[in-house]
This record gives sequence, structure tokens and C-alpha cells, in this order.
Amino acid sequence: MSTFRSIVFSSVIAGFIVGLIVTAVQQFGTVPLILKAEVYEKAAEHKHEASAPPRAILVHDQAAHDHGAEAWEPRDGLERTFYTAGANILTGIGFALLLCGFFSVRSGATGEPISWHEGLMWGLAGFAVFTIAPGLGLPPELPGVPAAPLMSRQIWWVTAVLATSAGLGLIVFRRSAPAAIAGVVLIMLPHLIGAPELEHVETNVPSSLSHQFVVAVTLTSLVFWSLLGSLTSAAFAYFDRPTSA
Repeated sequence: MSTFRSIVFSSVIAGFIVGLIVTAVQQFGTVPLILKAEVYEKAAEHKHEASAPPRAILVHDQAAHDHGAEAWEPRDGLERTFYTAGANILTGIGFALLLCGFFSVRSGATGEPISWHEGLMWGLAGFAVFTIAPGLGLPPELPGVPAAPLMSRQIWWVTAVLATSAGLGLIVFRRSAPAAIAGVVLIMLPHLIGAPELEHVETNVPSSLSHQFVVAVTLTSLVFWSLLGSLTSAAFAYFDRPTSA
């Protein structure tokens, strides 16, 4: 029960703090770029409506009305920031629970408390698995940029994450030449297969804006995983002191 309490308390505290910090970072990094892209996206929609025949406009308006009746999104400003912060906090708590599971196994096997340095390394591993590896094939996309079908992208993303995590596990924990070779092959396999993509992409969103968004998302994710690994390990070591002792 003590270990379970340590995992829950550590995950909630670390996820809450990191979620708020990342939300603040996003306000200066990714959010302004998304708002700019939405301007281009709306301009393209208006241009399409202006060039469409009257019958097509009527059908489009009816479809937009039907879609709007079902879809919902928060308003810009405080409401949007609030929901973004909630999503970031829940994401932080979820990944912190995953990290704490590894920390619990690690401290139970060695009998030593986890250090924040080791937690940082686990966080960087999470950054490599969940950001770098899938991002090489499927970089973050701005609104208004066409992409391949969602299901195929999700399948490839999950495959890349699982293959990269398994490959890193073989390299780090097995520490043998055959395991290292197998790990490298696993890491490379999804990229050799190739991520799903469209043959022709037409968008009025500038490529420079998309490049800035990729950089901003990557740096924000680096902050997220670095802080999450460090804070989660420090919190787990604090709450798990009686068990470690």
C-alpha cells in the first residue's frame, strides 16, 4: 500500500506541476503559431466558398451547419487555455504513472532510492520514444495542412513508439552485441516501412510556419519530458522513503 501511495502521490504532484509549466511554455511557443495557421485555414475556406458554384455553397453551408451542431470546441482566450492546461495535466499524470511504475521496479530490484539524475535519463528516454521517433515520420501538423488518414497515422505512430521502446530496452538492459543489433533494427524498422503520407499536399500555410511549429513542439516536448522525469523521480524518492528504508 505504501508503494501504491507513493506512485499515486508522486504522479499527481509531478503531473500537475509539469502540466502547468508546459501550458505556460505553449502560450509563447506553439499557441501563437496555431493561431496564425488558423488564419490561413479560414482564409482558404472563404476562398473556396467564393470560387464554388451557388449549389455547392448551399450544400457546404448545410454540411457545416450539421457538423457545427455536433462539434464543439472551447472559445479562444481563457477557456481554451483552461482546457489546454487540463489536458496537459492529465497527460503529465498519465506518463508520470508510467514512469513511477519503472521507478518502483528499479528501486525494488536494487534496494536504492531513485535519483533525479536517473529520473532525468528516463524522461529523455520518453522524449526519444514518444516525440523524436514518431516525429521523424509524422512531424506535428498545423491546422490547415492536409495529412494522411487518421487511422493509418495512428497505427504507424503506435508501431514506431513500441518498436523504439523495445529497441532501446534491448540496447540498454541486455548489453550484448546481438541485442544491440536487434534493438537498432527495431528502431529503424518503422522508418524503413515509411509513415503514411499524401502524394500531393496543397495548403496556403507557409512552410516556414510549419517548420517553426515542428521546432516549437519538439522543444516543448523536451521541456515536458525533462521536467517530468526529474520531478517524478524526486517526488517518488521522497514518498517512497519508508519502503526504501
